[in-house]
Amino acid sequence: MLTALEHMDIHFLKRQGHSVRQIARLTGHARNTVRAILKAEGLRPPQTRQRSTKLDNHHDYLRERAAIGLSAVRLLGELQARGYTGGIHAVRRFLAKSEARHCAAAAATVRYETGPGEQAQVDWKHVGTFSDAQGHPVTITAFVMVLSFSRAIFAKFVTSMRLPVLIDCHLEAFAFFGGVPASILYDNMKQVRLGPQRWNPAFLDFAAHCCFEPKTCRPYRPRTKGKVERAIQYLDQSFLLGSSFTDLVELNARGRHWCRHTANTRLHATTQRRPDELLALELAHLAPAAQLRPYAPALARKVSAESLVAYQGGRYSVPPEHVGTGVSVTSLAGRITIRSGELVIAEHAPVAKGRCQINPEHLQALWKQTVARATAERHAPPPRCHVAFTQAVEQRPLSVYAEVAG
Repeated sequence: MLTALEHMDIHFLKRQGHSVRQIARLTGHARNTVRAILKAEGLRPPQTRQRSTKLDNHHDYLRERAAIGLSAVRLLGELQARGYTGGIHAVRRFLAKSEARHCAAAAATVRYETGPGEQAQVDWKHVGTFSDAQGHPVTITAFVMVLSFSRAIFAKFVTSMRLPVLIDCHLEAFAFFGGVPASILYDNMKQVRLGPQRWNPAFLDFAAHCCFEPKTCRPYRPRTKGKVERAIQYLDQSFLLGSSFTDLVELNARGRHWCRHTANTRLHATTQRRPDELLALELAHLAPAAQLRPYAPALARKVSAESLVAYQGGRYSVPPEHVGTGVSVTSLAGRITIRSGELVIAEHAPVAKGRCQINPEHLQALWKQTVARATAERHAPPPRCHVAFTQAVEQRPLSVYAEVAG
């Protein structure tokens, strides 16, 4: 079979005025071969010869049986029963090629584009563990939200991934973008989902308050939220890599500047538009962030025997009649509010971890209740021993004892 270069040589010699006989003599090819190449218009693509193998009649059977996980050794025995006379190496090569094609097909992903205001995607990025001024290790994580239509990015760096922190990050992102999307896509983070079929009720309460629909991607399928995955890679390469920061305040200040003046002003490779320009169009389809009412997540707690409720490391007093009952605690505008049902039973200023905030009235009521209980126990008559016979005592005549004695 002639190569493409040999085809070009024959056409080149013909353009120089050589005859078919001369071209055949110069190239060493038969005259009929030269004539056939010259009659063809342009270069013929090289034809690959299809080699027949002993497995040709067993391809469909192999694919069907390999799909259930059978090994090459097992398949070789089955093929030999079907008349196969080749070796195991051919079977293994076929299985390897089939597996490669399967992996390539599984990796193929259709890009899913959403309209303006329809979706945002959220994820965490581990930044690293660093030492604070006292030498204590501090783990820093980045919260990243990207609007799927405009590709506008918001990032905030935090030292905790607890639910209250996640909620605060959402509220700051909504204020940064100027609105709330219709839905937000997450992976299966425990702050959002407690299990395969269990949503975190506290997070659902926040989503209902902000009027967006939370969604989660399939486990082990990160490409479903590829927009935020690529935004995290861009954050790492464009902002974090090779940079240094004095503290968390500076990191967040420079990160906010990077979002506004670098990430959201670049020409995006997919949309071929600047994210801030598309965000201006998307704002009309976002629920206005300015209309969001202040949100205070309600956390369930149980009142201890000391008439105290634990919340974020501190303890707060309630009236003693609620000891042992369930209450809900919220924090809003610098006040800790404790409710029993819909009734507010206590309000306190927040305290540091390990400290107590006790209302004197609650303490006095608890003291009175304790004294009354102690007084009642002191004046109560002491318990006495009481024996009750459930069966009647058998009575025997004296003559029976006389006989035994005699």
